[in-house]
Amino acid sequence: MNPDELELLIKQGLERFYEKRIANLSELRLMDVLKRKNPYLLKALGVENIFQFIEELLKQHLSASDETMFGEVFVEPIALAISGGKKSSASGVDIEIETETTYKAIAVKSGTNVFNSSQVRQMNSQFDELRRRLDQYLRRVGKHFDPILGAAYGKKRTEPTSKRSYRILAGQAFWEELTGDPEFYLKIVRLMRDYPVEHRRTFDRELNKAINRFIRDFSAGFLDQDGNIDWEKLVQFNSGQSSS
Repeated sequence: MNPDELELLIKQGLERFYEKRIANLSELRLMDVLKRKNPYLLKALGVENIFQFIEELLKQHLSASDETMFGEVFVEPIALAISGGKKSSASGVDIEIETETTYKAIAVKSGTNVFNSSQVRQMNSQFDELRRRLDQYLRRVGKHFDPILGAAYGKKRTEPTSKRSYRILAGQAFWEELTGDPEFYLKIVRLMRDYPVEHRRTFDRELNKAINRFIRDFSAGFLDQDGNIDWEKLVQFNSGQSSS
């Protein structure tokens, strides 16, 4: 893939990311977010007024949703396009790449913060299911099955263990595995150019609308007569048995 094609791929990925970010904000409603967030944590952070509260609430929401969206609409499509492989139909596996000696199955993640024991077991199961499905074919052509969990950023490079059947590659090592280019991980950020700044202007307009909606709705529902945050009412809404 030449630099112009790669830059277009990155530009399109950023467009998809911001389209989804903006759509997410435009559809966002205060009550839905309040149901999913920890009211005790918000209180523990020392939030004292409605503006601080809304700012912290939206920051928490965006931090969680952005990571997931970025992986789905930016990282995964780019990884697939530059890998030379095909999109996998197997659960939990994103890319399958067949070489002369190896059949690589790759699960693409945004970052390295997804490796708890439960997820390791799930990943083992998903890779093993694909391995069983391909077993006869791999035996016939004499190819080695190579399961990989790849993260777009971070520093992690490990071989399979007794508890984990797959390799883990992150950051530079992951992108080099896909492209053979040790500099590819730097090319991604380089070719983003100023596209994020251009998209950010539109995003900020939608963010301001969301802030205004949240302030309006929170004022109507969770401030006492003196203008203070009614924390007990907030906790009852979030956690009370009679709350819907």
